[in-house]
Amino acid sequence: MAEPSVFTRSYNSFGGTDIKATFGNRVIGTLQGISYAINREKAPIYTMGSADPRAYGRGKRAIGGSMIFIQFDSEPLMHELANRADETNALHFLSDIDSIRPEYKSGAATTVQNAAVTTGTGSTNALINAASEQETAVTTAGSDQEAAVPWYPDQLPPFDIVLTAANETGALAIMKVLGVEIMNSGFGVSIDDIVCEHSYTFAARTVIPWQTQGIHDQMLQYMGR
Repeated sequence: MAEPSVFTRSYNSFGGTDIKATFGNRVIGTLQGISYAINREKAPIYTMGSADPRAYGRGKRAIGGSMIFIQFDSEPLMHELANRADETNALHFLSDIDSIRPEYKSGAATTVQNAAVTTGTGSTNALINAASEQETAVTTAGSDQEAAVPWYPDQLPPFDIVLTAANETGALAIMKVLGVEIMNSGFGVSIDDIVCEHSYTFAARTVIPWQTQGIHDQMLQYMGR
């Protein structure tokens, strides 16, 4: 096999088309973009006799970012992580029984959610009646709580985001955003939009930056490395 030239022994780069995102244990194919920022409180320390700071005190660190998804026929993040049709694999959170929406209660008929878009009659009354019910009596700690599938993104429990990159020359890399908490979500549509986008902002505990994973085994034999 021919010896590789200096031009083939260059740095490796990745574009958005080379990167896949895994949220928890699900590969999310509708993610259009993700970004994060790391901020830390740092303040100058002054003493008498000098206008310049003697040192800088270091305080708290915060990690936050945003994500943009393409909106198809269902909310992208909730469809993957909190899909009631796949309740076994959906993320759950502990909710007050009286706060759970009727269509999200255990054993609830799926027709409740579909019929709730009507007004005046039908299952809309079920939503109104549920809101006016009295509080469930508390007999033991946790007796008024129940594990439920989230219906708002901010109810999702913390999860990890892993970005894996593999380009056409076989270079591999990985990075992680750990302990992600959804803070805000938003959606809008107008007559000028060709596609619909759903955006989220998040906070995170830790970021593990990009780290190379070498070259894919099947490509090494063709590159002479």
